[in-house]
Amino acid sequence: MKLKIYCISTIYRKILDNLPKYILPLGVGKNLFPNNWLDEKKGKNISDLNQYYGEHSGIYWVWKNCIDGFEENDWIGFSHYRKLWLNGLYDKKQKLNPSSLYSNLLKENNDIFKKNEVILIQPIIYQNKNLFQDFEDVHKTNILRESLSFFDIDIKNSFENHLNHNVLYPLNLFIVKKHIFIKYCEVVFPWLEKCFELCKKKGLLKDYNTRLPSFLSERFVSFWFSKYKKKAFLSYAKLGEAYLSNLTNKFFNPIKLPFTFRNYPTIHKY
Repeated sequence: MKLKIYCISTIYRKILDNLPKYILPLGVGKNLFPNNWLDEKKGKNISDLNQYYGEHSGIYWVWKNCIDGFEENDWIGFSHYRKLWLNGLYDKKQKLNPSSLYSNLLKENNDIFKKNEVILIQPIIYQNKNLFQDFEDVHKTNILRESLSFFDIDIKNSFENHLNHNVLYPLNLFIVKKHIFIKYCEVVFPWLEKCFELCKKKGLLKDYNTRLPSFLSERFVSFWFSKYKKKAFLSYAKLGEAYLSNLTNKFFNPIKLPFTFRNYPTIHKY
């Protein structure tokens, strides 16, 4: 079994050079990246859509350029430069924990890989609204409802049912087996293309909603992977600027310091 997590960033972050070897820095968008990074501009890509698609331009690149390097039982996953998978599931911050954040990052020998085929971030559970309502509250548009029409009736009905409930598996973060990843990509990218064209036609791609297709895909990730029975959940750490500083990381790896795990995991309550 092989595990590769593609850690997506739009700019060079030295901290990604200091992570475990199975975490591969993937540069997306128009900026330049060092030779030790993967770069979506090299190979078949949609880098020109990164400003709209967010991490999904990187996901597309992996699908089109890397998939042949995986065996059927290998794992393919994604994280962000400031959002890293942890090795366990937590319901509260580890305030008294003296260990480092680095030592608590996801490990390749985690037993979770023996029993499952899908791994998601622990869910956000909204108390007083469903996923439709939350999306419309944040983005001030009903484009999520309109986008359902691009699916055939079976997916449309199942997705709509998911959105009428209050459980979201957020952030476009997932780790899955190869065949599941391929099937996901075959479904999501034709849909995202139609969503992008509709958003552009309606003049919605501006300001915070410039990445509206990415926000739509977050809802679809939550739906698509949650329907698998053999799934499990992990927590994540959202790094602050103190950890991400290129200057700091030039001299030492701040997430290896003792007591850095006490600030984590990142938990959302709504």
